[in-house]
Amino acid sequence: MDRSERLAAVLDLLAETGQIDVDDIVTKLGVSAATARRDLDGLAEQQLLTRTRGGAIGQSVAYDLPIRYKREQHTPQKQRIAQAASDLVARGSVVGLCGGTTSTAVANALGSRADLMEVSPTANLTVVTNAINIAAQLVMRPQIRTVVTGGVVHAHSYELVGPYSDIVLDRITMDIAFIGVNGMDPAFGATVHDEGEAAVNSLMARRATRAVIVADSSKIGRRAFATLEGANLSTLITDAGITDAQRAAFEENDFEVIVA
Repeated sequence: MDRSERLAAVLDLLAETGQIDVDDIVTKLGVSAATARRDLDGLAEQQLLTRTRGGAIGQSVAYDLPIRYKREQHTPQKQRIAQAASDLVARGSVVGLCGGTTSTAVANALGSRADLMEVSPTANLTVVTNAINIAAQLVMRPQIRTVVTGGVVHAHSYELVGPYSDIVLDRITMDIAFIGVNGMDPAFGATVHDEGEAAVNSLMARRATRAVIVADSSKIGRRAFATLEGANLSTLITDAGITDAQRAAFEENDFEVIVA
């Protein structure tokens, strides 16, 4: 486990109860007490937690999200997908993030990168998102500029949808956008359950130079209700659960497949 993965794991442990001790980190992550203290100090400098004697407590509003969302948020597969997505992002980029648990994992991976947390006179990264939970996470990272689209909140996904989102997205461009989906089929492409989310995700993809689907292998071969019409989707990041036949089918349809 590298440092960025370890910091994300520390935040996950903190999110479970709202507080954490050095001994908990040592036991659960298998690191030394000195490493655990350094990690907590580093996260405190980023204003992601508040240090206490022997540990830390959480201070980000992101920790107040419903338990069901946090529980689903960081499976090992999604963490690996998120790290692979983060590796595609250069410092100084403008990044689009739609809602969903995998996109949220990408936000965490970006927020844990040491190079993006370095103090600088200007933002090290700009993130455009229509997900209020992602905005809540990133607002505590002072070196990441966070832009939120307008819209009406969907309670199940924390995404802002509707014409107000279009007003913002129509006026900006992005270097790369990461799009979460409910289904990914080599012939039908990316699909989601809600047509409003599909419209925003499609527009976000079109406004980016590169649009990347982030989806664990359970989504491969599945179809949901609404397609992402007009989205220029060219890359899929998934996990090792994708079969050789599925990967070949995507590549035959001109998709670059990255297996994390």
